[in-house]
Amino acid sequence: MPADTTSAQPAQNPENKQTLTEEQLADQAERQSALIVLRKVAPYLWPADMAWVKRRVVWAMIALLASKLITVATPFFYKGAVDALAEEGVPMLALGAVGLTVAYGVARLMGVGFQQLRDAIFARVGQRALRMLALETFEHIHRLSMRYHITRKTGGLSRIIERGVKGVDFLLRFLLFSIGPLILELLLIGIVLAVVFDIWYLAAVAVTIALYVWFTFAITEWRVKLRRQMNDQDTDANQKAIDSLLNYETVKYFGAEGREAARYDAAMEGYEAAAIKTNYSLAFLNFGQSLIITCGLVAVMVMAAYGVQSGSLTVGDFVMVNAYMIQITVPLNFLGTVYREIRQALVDMGQMFGLLEQPAEIADKPDAPALEVTGGQVVLENVTFGYDSDRVILRDATITAEPGQTVAIVGSTGSGKSTIGRLLFRFYDVQEGAVKIDGQDVRDVTQLSLHQAIGVVPQDTVLFNDTIGYNIAYGRDGATRADIEAAARDAQIHDFIMTLPNGYETTVGERGLKLSGGEKQRVGIARTLLKDPPILLLDEATSALDSDTEHEIQDALNRAGQGRTVLTIAHRLSTIADADKIVVLEKGRIVEQGNHETLLAQDGRYAQLWHRQQAEES
Repeated sequence: MPADTTSAQPAQNPENKQTLTEEQLADQAERQSALIVLRKVAPYLWPADMAWVKRRVVWAMIALLASKLITVATPFFYKGAVDALAEEGVPMLALGAVGLTVAYGVARLMGVGFQQLRDAIFARVGQRALRMLALETFEHIHRLSMRYHITRKTGGLSRIIERGVKGVDFLLRFLLFSIGPLILELLLIGIVLAVVFDIWYLAAVAVTIALYVWFTFAITEWRVKLRRQMNDQDTDANQKAIDSLLNYETVKYFGAEGREAARYDAAMEGYEAAAIKTNYSLAFLNFGQSLIITCGLVAVMVMAAYGVQSGSLTVGDFVMVNAYMIQITVPLNFLGTVYREIRQALVDMGQMFGLLEQPAEIADKPDAPALEVTGGQVVLENVTFGYDSDRVILRDATITAEPGQTVAIVGSTGSGKSTIGRLLFRFYDVQEGAVKIDGQDVRDVTQLSLHQAIGVVPQDTVLFNDTIGYNIAYGRDGATRADIEAAARDAQIHDFIMTLPNGYETTVGERGLKLSGGEKQRVGIARTLLKDPPILLLDEATSALDSDTEHEIQDALNRAGQGRTVLTIAHRLSTIADADKIVVLEKGRIVEQGNHETLLAQDGRYAQLWHRQQAEES
């Protein structure tokens, strides 16, 4: 059958082309604007299929508007009370002052009440948006290809997500319900000052606000670069800490605690220097903002004092101007803080949104059907593949595993054995040829159905830091305790588990470090047996074990392979001598195929490897 080249992929994959460097992600973060971020977040705040979310947003906006109108109207009660008290010898006016003072208190309370009501109404909307965005990011990371994950550091990736979600949370809380309301409040106060008092009051306030905003924006733009440097140093230190802790045993083996501490301290020293620069710049920004605000406040109050002296204004007017200036001053100080944090949030979110925009190299075709396994035939058809365009790993490889057969793939290190398993699981797409299961190209079916049809026992089984029962149950969602124990018995691990004080509730530690290599492999086999796949891939599943443990595990693997199509990638040839077919790879090419006896009789590459290993073991 000729090779299927219609769906062959180019040597240079899309993700390899479009993967952004850390520097490019940082530059992209600099260019993020609030409007762009809001456009990305908007679908979570105003989902088309959730009317209850829209109703909450509308009611929250109504509460916000009511709060600001009451806040701007409140100083009028204060003015009336002061003017009434200023009229000496008029008892009725004094009583009016009491009523106006009470009205002033009620208005303040109502303003705060509507503000808290707004927050309470919007809380569920905001938290749901955060949850959905975090979930989408988590799912997208799992959709990204193996190529992406092996080039990224887990510590740096987790820190990008953590800071990005916090940035979204900040924008939801402050940009929507602080910056917008602040602008509305300033406009309303400006109108009151111009209409009730004089245009010069409005001019003084406008100049103060303009200078404040200009100074804040200019200095903050400079500070963003310093914060970015601080973030980079923080990420670097976090990566080094996580890398060191994940390699705890290696550190102990080489007595490198002091070396690791010095390495971490060097990273923290860089963070310390960047943080100090950031704090110095913050002090300069705060002083400049206070200077501008104070000058504006004094200028307006001097104008009001002259008005009182000349008789054009009352004492109540003076107090009302003072109240409005305080109302302006507090939000402006808040504006400076919010703007700084928004710029930082945009920097943090830029990398997270860049991560969300990272294209998935391996994606399902539109309307791709699920894989239908009828027998379990596996075929590699004239496959050529390389991880990079200039380095070919497999060349024109054709391998057929008939339903129920055990096919072993052997060869020297770097010959391409493990690559075949990755192509079967579609971690990568071939450049030429096709990988087929029961005649279906794996590129034409959904990845979920493909992954459900294949069980894998790798060389080093990695376990979750949870119980043994949880790790075995991971093989099939919804498995019962009886199912878990049956799989453990088949994997010859049940009796060992029952000797533990907590049995199946025993935690295995980080990456399963509390268990021996053989015990971890048995848990991995039990997990795969519980999955009950029609196709089994054994990727050097016993190569890291001693001979006694290997024989015990091999017996469990032989049981696992009964009634299934098995592809076993092996280093020790004694473990695959009974295979129905043995494929010998050398430098990416198939040099021999046949069963054990046939290949020994040919006295070729397989015979050389066999005799060498027999001599080493003897």
